[in-house]
Amino acid sequence: MTVNNARDAEPENQYDIVIVGAGFAGLYQLYKLRELGFSVVLLEAGGDLGGIWYWNCYPGARVDTHVPMYEYGIEEIWRDWYWSERFPSWEELRAYFNHVDNKLDLRRDIAFNTRATAARFDESHNEWLIDTNRDRVYRARFFVLCTGFASKPYIPDIPGLERFAGECHHTAQWPQEGLDFSGKRVGVVGTGASGVQVAQEAAARASSLTVFQRSPCLALPMQQQKLDRKTQDEWKKDYPERFDNRMNTFGGFDFDLLDASALEAGEQERNRKYQELWDAGGFNFWIGNYIDILFDERANDTAYKFWRDKTRPRIKNPATAEKLAPAEPPYPFGTKRPSLEQGYFEIFNQNNVELVDIRNDEPIEAVTETGLATSRKHYEFDVLVLATGFDAVSGGLTGIDIRGRHGGTLKEHWRDGLKTHLGVASAGFPNLLFLYGPQSPSGFCNGPSCAEGQGQWIVEFIKYLRGKNIDRVETTGVAERQWGQLVQELADMSLFPRAESWYMGANIPGKKREMLNFPGGLALYLQKCNESAAKEYEGFEFG
Repeated sequence: MTVNNARDAEPENQYDIVIVGAGFAGLYQLYKLRELGFSVVLLEAGGDLGGIWYWNCYPGARVDTHVPMYEYGIEEIWRDWYWSERFPSWEELRAYFNHVDNKLDLRRDIAFNTRATAARFDESHNEWLIDTNRDRVYRARFFVLCTGFASKPYIPDIPGLERFAGECHHTAQWPQEGLDFSGKRVGVVGTGASGVQVAQEAAARASSLTVFQRSPCLALPMQQQKLDRKTQDEWKKDYPERFDNRMNTFGGFDFDLLDASALEAGEQERNRKYQELWDAGGFNFWIGNYIDILFDERANDTAYKFWRDKTRPRIKNPATAEKLAPAEPPYPFGTKRPSLEQGYFEIFNQNNVELVDIRNDEPIEAVTETGLATSRKHYEFDVLVLATGFDAVSGGLTGIDIRGRHGGTLKEHWRDGLKTHLGVASAGFPNLLFLYGPQSPSGFCNGPSCAEGQGQWIVEFIKYLRGKNIDRVETTGVAERQWGQLVQELADMSLFPRAESWYMGANIPGKKREMLNFPGGLALYLQKCNESAAKEYEGFEFG
């Protein structure tokens, strides 16, 4: 623990609020809180705006939410912004954040290349002392963490990984200058969203591509399309209504789960609806589908079989088809976040692409100086891509040495399971608020929708505290237990616990297996938050 004494923070480093993270959530907090007259600074570990879109610059990286849902609903920003594609690339997302800054002038209050490494609550002054990698200490009344659900990359403990002599990068730690796959022998470990996207790019350029799969990825067709200004000008007539409606849906989109049963629909009607959702692309087939596919195994099976029968004919080799789209579901459809693909399954028909099943056929044994060894053979590579995911949802918070009023860390507080109230605060950590994190809808929700929905609630909460001259707020253990019980009850009603997914913390060795997100959807979540606010922020104690 390296945080200095409370009075060691230089006067110019004293603020009402310190925010961490320059993604959608953090920038929204900065914009709104600054508007209210608070003195605010935002600490960002990366070199520019965008949060995950600063780090996500691997080949093929693009958002899996369609526009205009994947942007702020602030008219000043969207009125003269135009996208080139329905699902924009990382390059276009960076241009968008520059546009946001041009409109809102955010950079002047952001410290880039500044990572919050530790924080301590100073009870004598009801303030947080935040230490950074740049030997600067910041002091603030409120500490607002917007680290996102995918900010701490997970690199598995593969023997010999440090010995590899070629290029080896996690997709979330990709070289900013880029990396050309042309003529290279490429290995990709992992088949989640980034693995699918990298593999699609590498297959077109690499001399050889080997994809190491642990679990089949039940990827959905992206249905990408080019966009022109005329089309978007027509859309913009309805933008205010579309943006408002996001908050009334499960996933924060402009569509919602169908209030109908897949089992009650006749087979012909059900398949007609499935085809309609399939053609719509994106996440429509996932969280625009019949509501019972997430709660009833028999209903879920009908969705899986439709997906399987659409996918297998695209794969020429029957053995490969069985690995990629098994006859029987490897886990309930939708209980792992589906990736969106553009020709992913077809790459395995190419002579330069090989699929290796590391769960059932060839477990990885070691990385060598020249490649990767499985139980059956050694593969030679020039480039090794680790698409191995994240210590999701909680990892970005527990990666900071945050110590509350009793001196214990947030990581210790959550050792035996997450404890939050409304997914925004934890007992023993006064004046600490976090967004898009544990026990909030984060992993199931469109990022900008959460940034604005949950984010506005946080802004109003801090505004309320100032209006009441309250300089210390903390949630209670009772409120934590009640919220955790609700999260668990909702999870137990669903099929999500049936999958070994990052939703359940199952991808990180030693991490407690539990539902990390609020699985009731954004609309219900905001309802619960607003109920607390209407009762003078029930579940919090003030001092």
